[in-house]
Amino acid sequence: MLDYDKEAERYDASRGGEPRAAAAAQAVLGLLPDGTRRLLDVACGTGIVTRRLATGRDGLRVTGVDLAPAMARQAAARLPGTVVLADSRRLPFREGRFDAVSSVWLLHLAPTAEDVRAIVGECARMLRPGGVYVTTVDKAAAHNVGSDIDAVMASRPCRAARDAAALVESYALDHALLPAGEARFTGHGQGRSPRRTVADLRRGWFVTVPPGGDLAAGFAARLAELPDQDRPRPDPVFTVRAFRKPG
Repeated sequence: MLDYDKEAERYDASRGGEPRAAAAAQAVLGLLPDGTRRLLDVACGTGIVTRRLATGRDGLRVTGVDLAPAMARQAAARLPGTVVLADSRRLPFREGRFDAVSSVWLLHLAPTAEDVRAIVGECARMLRPGGVYVTTVDKAAAHNVGSDIDAVMASRPCRAARDAAALVESYALDHALLPAGEARFTGHGQGRSPRRTVADLRRGWFVTVPPGGDLAAGFAARLAELPDQDRPRPDPVFTVRAFRKPG
């Protein structure tokens, strides 16, 4: 697992920057009902997407939450007075406070399935009747674009995806949230090159391949043999699902 306090300074530049943030925000906003006025962005990170949510629709008031202090500080600089340091499994707001809740690139990071259940449950608790929860799903699958890099990395150990769409939908249904739409967006600037993938291996991006070990070294060696070491392969296309609270 990456240390997001250490990642904070380079996070935006290493993940597509403003173009990716704009695409993510547009997808989320497109799934929000007319009349949405209060949005909670859970795991807001540096606030690069959150700021675009806040400016993307007239009259929308956005609150951001993140667990990593360094990420939250960056978000607070972008959105002064609207960012709270908190755990997504125990959100510090009263029930039903928000018209909508978003969580972009969060559920796949949860350590266990029970943590995902807890996050979805808390997001459901935050919603007023008729409110909508919007979240990314199937993040790891989106990064598999059928490239030569994917072919090299295909034999790495895998763990069950915490954010598989079917699982997230089942957790949402457990909290009476009903499917309410889907959108896709391109992760601009996130197409991997072989050299960048080796760097990601060395800093622990691939959670089932510990950096510094023989397994990581083997993958790095095979990646180094690929052509066009600095040419990015296709960008991933991410999926966003919406769930509505009845009422």
